[in-house]
Amino acid sequence: MQVGKHEALKLFIEYMQIEKNYSQATIEQYHHDITSFFMFMAEQAIPSLAEVQYGDVRIFLTRMYDKKLARRTAASKISCLRSFYRFLVREKLVDENPFALVSLPKAEKRLPEFFYEQELELLFDACETETPLGKRNKALLELLYGTGIRVSECCKIRLSDLDFFLSTVLVHGKGHKERYVPFGSFAHDELQTYIQSARNELLGDKEDHGYLFVNFRGGPLTARGVRGILNKMFENSSLQGKIHPHKLRHTFATHLLNNGADMRTVQELLGHAFLSSTQIYTHVTNEHLRRTYMSTHPRA
Repeated sequence: MQVGKHEALKLFIEYMQIEKNYSQATIEQYHHDITSFFMFMAEQAIPSLAEVQYGDVRIFLTRMYDKKLARRTAASKISCLRSFYRFLVREKLVDENPFALVSLPKAEKRLPEFFYEQELELLFDACETETPLGKRNKALLELLYGTGIRVSECCKIRLSDLDFFLSTVLVHGKGHKERYVPFGSFAHDELQTYIQSARNELLGDKEDHGYLFVNFRGGPLTARGVRGILNKMFENSSLQGKIHPHKLRHTFATHLLNNGADMRTVQELLGHAFLSSTQIYTHVTNEHLRRTYMSTHPRA
């Protein structure tokens, strides 16, 4: 069966949504990567997906190298296109997968960035709590650090997902997987303060949509909004460098392991499907131990 490349992409997107149950963010990234490859095909005058050869793929890899893409980014694009063609072969839309023999570039082993406990205290101290927005921001920071949840998960939290008696939150994770995550007394107190004395004021006369965090217009807070809030907090503190929401997630995991938590527990709390995803934090904690040793031992 012959179909155009855009029709093939549409079928692949439906397959990811219905059969694979991928998140919207993953689907958008796949769509972007495949569309970029379509542009490459047009430049190379390749008329159809079935006519892409291994040599064309090598040229595509060279283009990525010339653009100085990070190895992790290049590997992600190749993996995406390999999956796309695997689907096309399965559906008998093409005969061969030209990406099947391409080896993925090894990604750089970069350790996750995290805050030391003293640094985090400076960030918390920079929060003002006199205004409704200030109360919301403090609750947001406490929840992100206190649970290690992803920003996308944080923005999906509804009031009904919170259990203040057990101090747990129902988190809607990747691939529609759900997990219960506990939060501590600091997050507990700041969340209650925000809900009782700030949230309704931020909602104003808008109908309550049920989401926990509200923006200044009364709508649900978005991931982009969270990044803006954290950047503003960071600017108001005396900290140097950069902040991103995932840094709080890295900090959560690193502090747990540094204080004796076992790997399996941290894996469950983070919502990692594979233990290998969590094991990167052992490198962080090992490096932390090494630095402590080198700076404190008389014979180091």
